[in-house]
Amino acid sequence: MTAYEKVNMARAKGRNTSLEFIKNIFTNFLEMHGDRFFADDKAIISGIAYLGKTPVTVIGIEKGKTIKDRAARNFGSAHPEGYRKALRQMKLAEKFSRPIICFVDTPGAYCGIGAEERGQGQAIASNLTEMMTLKTPIISVLIGEGGSGGALALSVANEVWMLENSVYSVISPEGCASILWKDASKVKEASECLKLTAPDLLSLGVIEKIIPEGDKLFERLKLDLIGAVEKYSAMEKGELTLSRYERFRKAGAFK
Repeated sequence: MTAYEKVNMARAKGRNTSLEFIKNIFTNFLEMHGDRFFADDKAIISGIAYLGKTPVTVIGIEKGKTIKDRAARNFGSAHPEGYRKALRQMKLAEKFSRPIICFVDTPGAYCGIGAEERGQGQAIASNLTEMMTLKTPIISVLIGEGGSGGALALSVANEVWMLENSVYSVISPEGCASILWKDASKVKEASECLKLTAPDLLSLGVIEKIIPEGDKLFERLKLDLIGAVEKYSAMEKGELTLSRYERFRKAGAFK
């Protein structure tokens, strides 16, 4: 399968969204709303739940299913208040020693005038900075599209996993083609150059695990998450943050 075919699969309308992962993996999910500054961004779902017997904080970027729901959730492109809501929940998770599980599926952060006026870049930067030093385990899972800073704002984790048909990239293939070739029709070539598929990123050390799709996806992922939470919860807080720091220091290093 080509990289561009993977892009199309990651964007397919029938894919499971963050809400479906939350409903099928966790129990007693209680959603929290708002960033206490401006509004409640429906593109970001956040709250507390149980992963098996362990209380966790769950955060997901939600694209929606129906046309009405997708429009209400801005097609998974979060505003700054969405990222601030996510960070608020992360800080609460740290306070109460709850592991954090993130589900990422976004073409990128919303780049409209209002979002820029309300500090989109600063909101994303704050998430990157704060997540690096949070003294609680963080696992991020790419379940569809992982677009640019909008995805990275929920992916500064101890481990980053990808579903086998998801993608993760610094820019969309269309945007890359427009910049490099001044021709958006070069999207297939751009997809190959970006190395955005799960096998590419695993070989580069950008992610730790590829999750097979198909039957029993939720069941397998739940067991993997339970194992990861147990592993990182057993670490001392200093060791936990150091492992996250060293993970990102290794990214992009070549012999």
